[in-house]
Amino acid sequence: MTKDVIALTPRMPDPWAVLAGLLSGGPDRLVGTRGEGAVIQLCDAQGRPLVSVEAPLLVSVEGEAERLLGAAAPPVPYWWTEARATTGVAEAEQLAGAFATRLAALVGGSAWPPDAAGSLAVVKSDGVSVAPEPAAAQPAIDVLTEKVAVVIQDRPVVAMTAWLSDAFRAAAEAGLGLQIVSPAGTTLSPVVRDALGGWPSRWIVQDERDGYYDGLTGAVLRWQDGAFDPVISPDATEDDARTPVAAAYQEVHDTGDRQLGLTFRMVHPADERLVLGGGLETVWRELTGEPPAGWGTSEPANLPWSPARLTDVAHERAPEPTWFVAVGNRSRPGVATVRVTRTKAGVEEEVTLAFGYGADEEPPLDALPAAAEALATRHRLQSMLVQLRKARRDVTVPPRFEGPGVPLAFVLGAEEVRTMPGDRARRTPLSEQPVRLGPRTRPALYYPLPGNPSDLAGWRDFEKLMRHLKEA
Repeated sequence: MTKDVIALTPRMPDPWAVLAGLLSGGPDRLVGTRGEGAVIQLCDAQGRPLVSVEAPLLVSVEGEAERLLGAAAPPVPYWWTEARATTGVAEAEQLAGAFATRLAALVGGSAWPPDAAGSLAVVKSDGVSVAPEPAAAQPAIDVLTEKVAVVIQDRPVVAMTAWLSDAFRAAAEAGLGLQIVSPAGTTLSPVVRDALGGWPSRWIVQDERDGYYDGLTGAVLRWQDGAFDPVISPDATEDDARTPVAAAYQEVHDTGDRQLGLTFRMVHPADERLVLGGGLETVWRELTGEPPAGWGTSEPANLPWSPARLTDVAHERAPEPTWFVAVGNRSRPGVATVRVTRTKAGVEEEVTLAFGYGADEEPPLDALPAAAEALATRHRLQSMLVQLRKARRDVTVPPRFEGPGVPLAFVLGAEEVRTMPGDRARRTPLSEQPVRLGPRTRPALYYPLPGNPSDLAGWRDFEKLMRHLKEA
């Protein structure tokens, strides 16, 4: 049984329904709270948590339960209530399942995963105890060492849930890496992949043949000295560690699916009238014909798309940076992350966006110049890189090799073009010269690059262009 159990209900679980669910451990079971009441915990006799329950989340975006759980959900809006059982305690997993089952029975809906739905009877947990602090202090963290915090995720998609976001934050504050362990067959949300960063943070996949391997690099891993680290080959040298690569990671499945990826940065004046999210919406409309379906500060993205509300959240958190996720609808899978930062230059928006396309679908490459021009003329674009890669239509990350993207275009914003000395930005060593975007007196420049995924010509031209633009 999974350690995460989720109740999807058409009505908000009221306090009495939550209390009835928590009584799945019997009337004598201790109940505590964390996070100023945002998390309720069912505890053992020593006050250590067996089950932690997040505050119910109202989801008003269609398709999120299908995207992240592969589960049908009630019509939007519906309530998403997560319960996480303490790792390695069978009774805790039964308690979480009984909690979700009771909640669904009282307010309607269903529990995920289907096999988590258990009996409504009280779960016997007398004499059960769990690991002491500090691991139990953070509900999402299963193992804590001097090097890393380890999180076990048994879900179809490892997403940036509120639980996992808290784990990232706790690990960063403690100066630790975060290592996520999941079973074979699980995929990773691109949001989590982008947040993992470098060593010692990793996505660790359990594997029948090789034990454990890094889902992003394929390196075979072992638990050693308080962290999952690569296995070193016996014939390794100082210059070549010769880390073995898992066989499962090397099994390439070319389905013909592709992803169109865009990374762009905008710099706005710090003005009270500033509305964030407009650049992302503009690109989304140019490439799909529709705005994003929803957004949030974690996954599932629970709020209907609204640049005004997004701006309000960023304003409330300023001067601290703010992070958002935006998603598309089921007909055109798309996921974006937006990081808003206050700097000396103003308010910076950094966006990473990917759309998925099946083998019988063509990415709208002809719309890229118009999208770039809209960003440059209306949203103070600084720069943008567009790539095409062989990758899954659902834009999740599988634990196997997919290969790098191939650059299709690079765009330099009008202010960056203006500050370039001489004619450097307009005259490049590439075979195709840049296309002017916007007014002749203050243009941005669009640099087409070869987009053939079968070779690396695009990367060679991109590197050549970058060297040219950075020359002193």
